[in-house]
Amino acid sequence: MKPAVILLSGGLDSATVLAIAREAGYACHALSLDYGQRHTAELAAAARVAKSLGAVEHRVIRIGLGDIGGSALTDASIAVPESPTTGIPVTYVPARNTVMLALALAWAEVLGSRDLFIGVNAVDYSGYPDCRPEFIAAFEQMANLATRAGVEGARLRVHAPLQHLSKAQIIRRGIELGVEYAQTVSCYQADAEGLACGRCDACRLRREGFRAAGVADPTRYG
Repeated sequence: MKPAVILLSGGLDSATVLAIAREAGYACHALSLDYGQRHTAELAAAARVAKSLGAVEHRVIRIGLGDIGGSALTDASIAVPESPTTGIPVTYVPARNTVMLALALAWAEVLGSRDLFIGVNAVDYSGYPDCRPEFIAAFEQMANLATRAGVEGARLRVHAPLQHLSKAQIIRRGIELGVEYAQTVSCYQADAEGLACGRCDACRLRREGFRAAGVADPTRYG
């Protein structure tokens, strides 16, 4: 089995990506980031998901994006929006996906892996600049220029299998692959027990996804 590094936040999308990578025959090394987010419930969820979906190992790297701030997810003084917004939302964490992919890339080199997986998807394109297909393609190009593996001719790939899927399509695919979505946490302001607020954008998109998929929403709301 070829090794792959899977970025695993503990949310719905990344859990589905882990299941997709496993089904494709990869030995999955799950990587989560404790970056100073508002809550750590998603990290507990990531640990549950990694175990239930058979990850070879699960590591958590601590990095202080909260020391930089600039996002409602890392700065408690910035309120999490509870209604739809336009433009890039305040829940955007500056350079988060760039930093996460860079760390995943470093671990992949150590593992001898040529494959990184990330759960960006179509729903986030309009809001988050680091979820766009152009960003993923550019990072892959950079990875092949900046690493020993790439320079020595081993092609590195960044897989974004959810890139063109709706939330409903993601949910249906995950259910086919045995993902237990009750284990995941997507809420931007979940409490210590992982109970979702039911009001933020992440909760709204998640709830609408289950409704559109025709599947009962297993989310635990506070």
